[in-house]
Amino acid sequence: MERTPALKPLLLLDLDGVVRVFPPTPPEIAAVAFEPELLGRAVRGEITDAQWRDEIAARVPPGEVARWSVVGEVVPEALELVRAARKQCFVALLSNATTRLEADLAQLGLDGEFDAVFNSARLGVAKPDHAVYRRVLDELGYPTGVFCDDTAENALAATEAGLDGVHVPDTRALRVALATRGLIPPTVLVILPDRDEAEELAQELLEEGWAPARVHRDMLAGEDDAEDVDWVVELTTAPDGTPASAHRPELDELAERHDGFTGAH
Repeated sequence: MERTPALKPLLLLDLDGVVRVFPPTPPEIAAVAFEPELLGRAVRGEITDAQWRDEIAARVPPGEVARWSVVGEVVPEALELVRAARKQCFVALLSNATTRLEADLAQLGLDGEFDAVFNSARLGVAKPDHAVYRRVLDELGYPTGVFCDDTAENALAATEAGLDGVHVPDTRALRVALATRGLIPPTVLVILPDRDEAEELAQELLEEGWAPARVHRDMLAGEDDAEDVDWVVELTTAPDGTPASAHRPELDELAERHDGFTGAH
């Protein structure tokens, strides 16, 4: 792989539990599929995905495998964060996966959403082995970076290997991790249709400790009528000192209560 000049911060993301989720796996399948020895062989590439599934099918009641969702679904908010981070970071995927990862990414429409993809089954080593983190850093030409995983053990191992490992058990935690590390823009725009309501809300937010809580007039693109405008409340810092973007879900709810919406600056 061509080495990437470290001009942008490096963000490494886990896939499952962070960007992709699955419905609950039937207990009969989970007991076999996620048995450490068998799963370890699959995610280290010692057996193919097809061989892994054949072993599962041979050890569970007939018909059970057909009930198992094997592709999962994308978490829309997490994908939005990936896209925001890519504007200022080199974003790579590091997944403990089987040999079908690349096909899954294509099926989910994620094959163009990352700057690089690292599959443990192709590397022959899996998280939390420190070697997998060092291998990725070496291949990309970065001395360190931020790594987010929904498994605490993997995040800790990444820290021990020289990365800034962050445990992100849900999308909210991922958002906070990226915002507080400056990997997504800090500013959130609360956009309302009424000027008086926007100015009143801005004053309330300023008194609560939000900053700068300035109101801007935003003419709708292509409109000549001066009444066809939105009113934007600009928020960069929350009362607790963290970036406003770490609190985007709460600001989304606030905007909706005022018949508005939010946007990024």
